[in-house]
Amino acid sequence: MTDRKPIKKAVFPVAGLGTRFLPATKAIPKELLPIVDRPLIQYAVDEAREAGIEQMIFVTGRGKTAIVEHFDIAYELETTMAERGKSLDVLAPTRFTPGDIITVRQQVPLGLGHAIWCARAIVGDEPFAILLPDELMIGQPGCMKQMVEAYNQVGGNLISVLEVPQESVSSYGVIAPGATVCDTLTEVTGLVEKPPVEHAPSNKILSGRYILQPEVMRTLEDQEKGAGGEIQLTDAMARMIGSQPFHAVTFDGNRYDCGSKTGFVEATLALALQREDMGDEVRAIAQRLLAE
Repeated sequence: MTDRKPIKKAVFPVAGLGTRFLPATKAIPKELLPIVDRPLIQYAVDEAREAGIEQMIFVTGRGKTAIVEHFDIAYELETTMAERGKSLDVLAPTRFTPGDIITVRQQVPLGLGHAIWCARAIVGDEPFAILLPDELMIGQPGCMKQMVEAYNQVGGNLISVLEVPQESVSSYGVIAPGATVCDTLTEVTGLVEKPPVEHAPSNKILSGRYILQPEVMRTLEDQEKGAGGEIQLTDAMARMIGSQPFHAVTFDGNRYDCGSKTGFVEATLALALQREDMGDEVRAIAQRLLAE
C-alpha cells in the first residue's frame, strides 16, 4: 500500500507508582532504575529510535518529572565533563531535537487504556507505537524495528507476542490466532485479557509492544472498564478486530519482565554478562556466589 503512513510517534506509559520497588521508587521513578548503567526507559527509547520513530510521547504522573530531565541537556554536567577532557558520547542517546519529547499527564490511575487515551491529541490521525518500559526487549534488530518491518508488509494494527507455558496465561493478555502469514507473523482473530487457563485461546501473550491505528483512541473514548476495574487497552483492540487488519509479530529475542524484582535482577545479570567491559568479571562473581 503506497498510502500507508509511517510510524513516527511512540507513546510510553510511565505514570505508574512503582510500588513493587519501594522504597527505591519513593523519590525515583521506576523507569529510571538502571539496568547496569542505563535507565530502563532509555532502553525503550533507544529501541523506538532504532525503528525510525522520531517523536516520543511520555504519559506521566506526579513525581515523574525526572524522566523528562533525563532527556534534557545537562549544561553543568556537560561543561564540567568537557573541561576535564571527558567524552560526552555516553550522553548522546539522551539528547533530542527540541519538540521531539512531549509529555502529557495521566491525572488518575485508570488503567493502560486510559493512559494511551490521554495522548490522543498528540497522536492525532497518525498510526503510532506503544512501548511499555517494564517489558525490556533485547534483540537484533530490536522488537519495535521487527514490528515496523512487519507493518510495512501488512499495515493495520500489530502486537508483539511471546509463547509462555499454558499454566501462566492467566497473568497476561492472550491472542486468538488465525491464519499464519509467515513464521513470525500471525493473524489475530481475538484478544482476551487475563483469561482462565482452561479458556485461553492460545499461549501467545501480549509482550508490551504495539503499533495501532488512531481509531483505537475513539474506541477508548467510551471509558469502558474491564479486568481489574480498569480501562484496558486489550479490550479496545479486541473491539476493533474485524474492522481493521490485526496481526501478531512473534518477537525474535529475549524479554525480561522488569516489573518484577526477579525479572529486574535477571535483566541486570543477563545484560552485564553480555558486556565486553565487564562480562568476564561478572561471570566470575556469579560463579563464586553460586559456589558458596
